[in-house]
Amino acid sequence: MCALVHCMEQLNDYKIAFRGLKNGDHDFQFAISDRLFEAYENPEVKGGKGEAQVRLNRSETQLVCDVKIEAEVVVPCDRCLEDCPIAIDYEGRLIVKFSEEELEYDGEVMWLYPGESEVDLSHYIYESIILSLPYQRVHAEGECDPQMMARLTIGTEEELNAIEQRAAQSEEPSGAWDKLAALKAQMEKED
Repeated sequence: MCALVHCMEQLNDYKIAFRGLKNGDHDFQFAISDRLFEAYENPEVKGGKGEAQVRLNRSETQLVCDVKIEAEVVVPCDRCLEDCPIAIDYEGRLIVKFSEEELEYDGEVMWLYPGESEVDLSHYIYESIILSLPYQRVHAEGECDPQMMARLTIGTEEELNAIEQRAAQSEEPSGAWDKLAALKAQMEKED
């Protein structure tokens, strides 16, 4: 229960109390820190820091939040598994509408009951950062851990080409799994 309370406290930093605001534009800034990622317990992101700028346009019927996130998060490198900083530069829009019905957040529209007085942007900010991560998360060329890279090196490109050629010339396996099995068998023979 204490962990849940701690998580909720961490996410309070991303709430906007809109009830007393006049109609029109209002600017907010939120510091992004490790606390956001700890609250969501995502093993993919080890931490991060940055800022989210929110321009909230309040009207009688909805809130429109234009969000700009500039941050750097730390994830494991896909090549060497060491910490790898990734820059995040995100711009998006979240629309907050009011309804008596319980409706689900769909990533673009968030629904609140008419009596609510604040909007929590923590999930939107977190989700926007996660979705902004590149598919391949690697260090710049030459920045990977050299010891780990040495362990991952199977052989030179010439050696790999020779193994592939011999595997292709052998019994002509029919499927991809057969080809991999033949390649593995060939590599084991050479060891």
